[in-house]
Amino acid sequence: MSKQTPIRADRNQITGRHYTFASRMAKTPKSFIREILKVTANPEIISFAGGLPNPALIDVDGIRKAAATVLEQEGRNVLQYSTTEGYLPLRQFIADRYKKRLGLSVSPEEILITNGSQQCLDLIGKILIDAGDHISIERPGYLGAIQAFSLYEPVFHPIKLHEDGPDPVMLAQVLDTHPVRLFYGVPNSQNPSGITYTGKRRRELASVMRKTTTLFIEDDAYGELNFAGETMPSMREFLPDQTIITGSFSKILAPGMRLGWVVASREIMESIIIAKQASDLHSNYLSQRIAYEYLDQQDIDAHIRKIRTAYKNQCDCMIRMIAETFPESVSYTRPQGGMFVWITLPDGCSSMDVFENALKENVAVLPGSPFYIDGGGMNTMRLNFSNSTDEKIVTGMGRLAKVIRGLCGTSNSANSSKRS
Repeated sequence: MSKQTPIRADRNQITGRHYTFASRMAKTPKSFIREILKVTANPEIISFAGGLPNPALIDVDGIRKAAATVLEQEGRNVLQYSTTEGYLPLRQFIADRYKKRLGLSVSPEEILITNGSQQCLDLIGKILIDAGDHISIERPGYLGAIQAFSLYEPVFHPIKLHEDGPDPVMLAQVLDTHPVRLFYGVPNSQNPSGITYTGKRRRELASVMRKTTTLFIEDDAYGELNFAGETMPSMREFLPDQTIITGSFSKILAPGMRLGWVVASREIMESIIIAKQASDLHSNYLSQRIAYEYLDQQDIDAHIRKIRTAYKNQCDCMIRMIAETFPESVSYTRPQGGMFVWITLPDGCSSMDVFENALKENVAVLPGSPFYIDGGGMNTMRLNFSNSTDEKIVTGMGRLAKVIRGLCGTSNSANSSKRS
């Protein structure tokens, strides 16, 4: 028998240098926030770049007790597979809370538990967006939504965000000229700007959308974090058949539990359930049971009041430092809740330059350009106040002010009237 020469595969194929990915991947941006978080892993850096809740406000003892109770009483059951829709008592709790907080009548059958509210956006994209479909989003818009929806290759129509909410005239023009599937917005303490839609603006947007079949995707991740005192109505109140709501326990309980939810009509929910079954069968059942045990045994309203008080103090501290130390040419939002302040630098002053120079001073900020799907925002940035102490805010903002004065101007802003 003759000796055969072994067949050698091309080395490039073995090492994966010629993988072929779906075209959608080239159109989906990386999470700039996640990339920056790698940089801020250094404990010496004071970070205003992320969007993390304050770890000191996570009720570890309460969650530990809830977990112990659940495992002791129903350990085998809670470690088993469960239903796609989620734990019914938890969904009932969410429905009851909508009634209590907002006066909304929501059935548990209209609620599905997800692995964080980010999964809601992915599921919504799966069931509603085909390649080339038209969708609208705030400008600036939430980076997580831009990333989630980009996977489905839509045509984005950003709607300018004013101090009182999205521009209704601009939205009307877009809806008149394009078959827009959905408009995604964050009406309460918007990410990244911190802006809350006024009641008047909510009604104006509803009036525009009521004439269409466009769905309003209401991301209410920050609705419970309102520290200004006024609870605003849900868009579902004005558009009951056109609103999908997404919510989250990450901001009021613990982000590591990865629990969110989506509220939709039963017709829409049927498609969401099918999409979720194809994705992960069901959300973390153990986390659901622990969360419900916690909510059933603890005073969640008292816990939320504690969070609101802390975030208001931290926000006030950051605003005070901006007013006292930043140049007069810098404008900023005054959030009614949530976790972010939005900064606009004078024209020609690059927030990326600020980011790079601030890192040299051991301070991290988030440049605003990734929040603009159509480009722009080069002189904007988002600052997070929730994941800091007052001491870190004072120290970090002092360093940041020095950087901004060096790049954008030198005069302080103590008496400035150029504020949003």
